[in-house]
Amino acid sequence: MLTEDIDAGGLERWLQREDGGVGAIVSFTGYVRGRGEGGDIQRLWLEHYPGMTERAIGAIVEEATRRWALRAVAVLHRVGELGPGARIVYVGVASAHRGDAFAACEFVMDYLKTRAPFWKKEFTGRGERWVEPRDSDEAALRRWGAPGGSGRPDAAEGSA
Repeated sequence: MLTEDIDAGGLERWLQREDGGVGAIVSFTGYVRGRGEGGDIQRLWLEHYPGMTERAIGAIVEEATRRWALRAVAVLHRVGELGPGARIVYVGVASAHRGDAFAACEFVMDYLKTRAPFWKKEFTGRGERWVEPRDSDEAALRRWGAPGGSGRPDAAEGSA
């Protein structure tokens, strides 16, 4: 887990390091929004469960590489205090073909949102609140064949 900013350009160069078989790189970068359900967001606090979080991310990447022909995968997630506009997460997937790269990137992000132990707290002018899991995140996960429910400890406390 990172506390410093994510270097998306450096990660793309790393994804291309392969033996010339990379024909597509698809990436997703998530940012802190300036507005949330509680109003204007002044800052965001991200927590994780050390050890368990890294294992969960590793399992997600392993599953993606079982489902699609991938050359490389990069997943970086920040923790700690972040302000509006800060990068939170980067998922990058390299493959010989775009279809595998698009599908795997979306799969990894859907699983990361719902199955990795991260918790977010928003701080606004009205106070603070833990961000609750969204039904839309669980619905996105079900299309990959996952059962319902977050599968995370203390999921009611918030989500990534």
